[in-house]
Amino acid sequence: MSESPTQAANHKKTSLVEVKWAEPFLTIRPAGPQIGQRESPIITDEVTPFLKQAGKSLKVLVLDLTDVTFMSSMGLGMCIAFRNQANNLGAKAVLYGASAELLKLLAMMKIEKLYQIAKSEDELKSALQA
Repeated sequence: MSESPTQAANHKKTSLVEVKWAEPFLTIRPAGPQIGQRESPIITDEVTPFLKQAGKSLKVLVLDLTDVTFMSSMGLGMCIAFRNQANNLGAKAVLYGASAELLKLLAMMKIEKLYQIAKSEDELKSALQA
């Protein structure tokens, strides 16, 4: 997916994901309710230009899963890829808004260990300041 010329350089919202770049924070909010085989590569394609734009000025990547109730293995792989990209840029990765069921799935797959978990807005604000 290519960006349109009218696309604001710091914000993009599609039917599958909303991405916001407010230096030094990049927030990725998939639309949900599920991230599966079809959605994962599309979301990744939408986010990649923002990661490239942010570069080393990225300090915190926030993956906001507020609207997501289910993830396939490809969705889980996307979470790992985003964390790895943030790590390669020297940024920390924060997971926010995940339901109890989704957190159980992430824990079962050991993905929650890759992210700092913020279960509330206060925890998210704290993670952004650290």
